[in-house]
Amino acid sequence: MEMNPPIIEGTDAEKEAILEAAKLMLVAARTAPKTGGKDDIVTAIVYGHEKDLVAEKMEQIGEERGLEGFKRDAKNVRDSEAVVLVAVKGNKSVGLNCGGCGFENCEEFNKQEKKLGKDFIGAQCIYKPLDLGIALGSAAKVASILNIDNRIMYRIGSAAMKLKLLPEASVIMGIPLSALGKNIYFDRSK
Repeated sequence: MEMNPPIIEGTDAEKEAILEAAKLMLVAARTAPKTGGKDDIVTAIVYGHEKDLVAEKMEQIGEERGLEGFKRDAKNVRDSEAVVLVAVKGNKSVGLNCGGCGFENCEEFNKQEKKLGKDFIGAQCIYKPLDLGIALGSAAKVASILNIDNRIMYRIGSAAMKLKLLPEASVIMGIPLSALGKNIYFDRSK
């Protein structure tokens, strides 16, 4: 009996690899250094129909605000295999009383009502967005090492907030992922 050699088509393997890379990116975000060792990072992977819902919401925001950048980035999301969401729960203090939040001390900051602005929830303890940035850099580095094209996008986070994809988060950023013939996030020419 003759057996056919197993074959995985390149595009199928690439899609699988992107999802595996996305999982490794979540690990990198989780293990990134955090202020005072307090981990308030929240992560998720969005793909398939849910990814397209994010793109639709981005287009809607672009229409409402008259901002073409949302529509351009929505096309990038549609053309991506997956999106990694990295977020932070930033509306509680780390207790350093530095005043970076704009209040006298952490006690005053903690008393303030935290509310949704145009895109994110504020006020923020200044250290939490810093932790988010470090987690984002760690995640993007993993994608880069694995040759997965990516770009950190705030507009994805805006749509993810409105869709309540990570309801405990006060700020969300998105990293779309693709493996195509060119990097669609930086070379946006036709």
